[in-house]
Amino acid sequence: MAQPLSEQDIRDALNSLEGWEFEGNKIKKEFSFNDFSEALGFIVRVGIEAEKQVHHPELFNVYNTVKIQLSTHDAGDKVTQKDIELAQAIESIL
Repeated sequence: MAQPLSEQDIRDALNSLEGWEFEGNKIKKEFSFNDFSEALGFIVRVGIEAEKQVHHPELFNVYNTVKIQLSTHDAGDKVTQKDIELAQAIESIL
């Protein structure tokens, strides 16, 4: 089982992840695209990466905006290293 990170560890990790925030035991970010097709393509690529990592994000989409929230369910819905690693992978998709 993954171990929750301390709040300081989370904040330190987010220093290298532009635009990501820590709030409510989740790390999250909002992404904007030119249109729905670009947003949907991004969601699909995130989904493929999430499946590879066997770690699935909360995804919310309205037209050209995608909101992603990450926490680890088997760690009591807290942020773990798995969330940081998925956030880093999501950033590389852009």
